[in-house]
Amino acid sequence: MGDGGRRHGRIRADDAELGAAVARAQEGDERAFAVVYRLVHPGLLAQMRALVAAEAEDVASDAWLEIARDLDRFRGDGAGFRGWAATIARHRALDHLRRQKRRPRTVGLDQEALELPGGQDTAEAALEFLSTRWALQLIATLPREQAEAVLLRVVAGLDGVAAGRVLGKRPGSVRTSAHRGLRRLAQGLGPETDRP
Repeated sequence: MGDGGRRHGRIRADDAELGAAVARAQEGDERAFAVVYRLVHPGLLAQMRALVAAEAEDVASDAWLEIARDLDRFRGDGAGFRGWAATIARHRALDHLRRQKRRPRTVGLDQEALELPGGQDTAEAALEFLSTRWALQLIATLPREQAEAVLLRVVAGLDGVAAGRVLGKRPGSVRTSAHRGLRRLAQGLGPETDRP
């Protein structure tokens, strides 16, 4: 599990911090768990957005509940933890998709929630949302195998070995799928491509 954060032969800069925070969180340090969440959640949420779209927050929350519940079972370093968390999140996303096929769900909006002020600059948040949404929409056009490989390798920052464990495939297969997906995306991005 120790090499899950290597990316193109490099170790992610925050893997040591993540590994130390995971160890402290396993001892019951709530602040350390907050650090773990801060370091892992953005990549996990992007992965969920690509897999379950509008339900990403809910599925990610389910994944974090399982991660917190089973944290004491995890053995490994920061990079390994990223892969472990991505595997749990992917399983929750696949469970969600199976449930959706059985019974479609409708969601109503709470008017009060729509009126709450945001904690950040609205223009900046809108641009970030559009850029993220645009990128995820592009990735969603890929075949599922390529899309998941791109998400795990590029967005979540996992190497081929860790991404392979998440997807149940050989590392070379995942690297190939990610490469093909990225090449396909690059071919679709010409100078005339509309971007937000």
